[in-house]
Amino acid sequence: MDVSEPASISTGIAARYAKAVFDLANEDNQVAALESDLDALEAALADSAEFDALITSPVYSREEQAAAIGAVAQKMGLSALVANTLGLMANKRRLFVLPQLAATLRDMIAEQKGEATAEVTAAKALTAEQQDKLAASLKASVGKDVKVKLAVDESLIGGLIVKVGSKMIDTSIRSQLAALQNTMKEVG
Repeated sequence: MDVSEPASISTGIAARYAKAVFDLANEDNQVAALESDLDALEAALADSAEFDALITSPVYSREEQAAAIGAVAQKMGLSALVANTLGLMANKRRLFVLPQLAATLRDMIAEQKGEATAEVTAAKALTAEQQDKLAASLKASVGKDVKVKLAVDESLIGGLIVKVGSKMIDTSIRSQLAALQNTMKEVG
């Protein structure tokens, strides 16, 4: 069995829902509301194990998922478009693609705004000034406004790993030490 198959199926399902939701939001000039709803959904996915279980567990019936997601959408104050989409996804047993849906919608919104997101992993937290300088430097390279999404990984020792789209720049000391170790193995 090809292990990439389930991931590609999820991505395809998420892409179809995302296109429909984005097109509807764009028609009604509701892209800003959609972006706000995505912030709330992504925060819920990151913070709540119960919410993650609701969307991924096969134990819940369609009706239970639909009722629960409807209550969650109402409690979160999500727009009618997103709430209805989540209800439809629950009825079709497609809530498991919610993380991919959110990521795809983020990409579509960023594309419309002419923005790019840079996933930056640093050895220590960057100051606001450092993030602004990095964003300006990346904007000059990429040609779009760049939104920096920062993560801290102390195992890098120093330096940065920057991912923008399909490009990755790894200036971390950890990777330089690994390269040096490989070179030394080849020599000796």
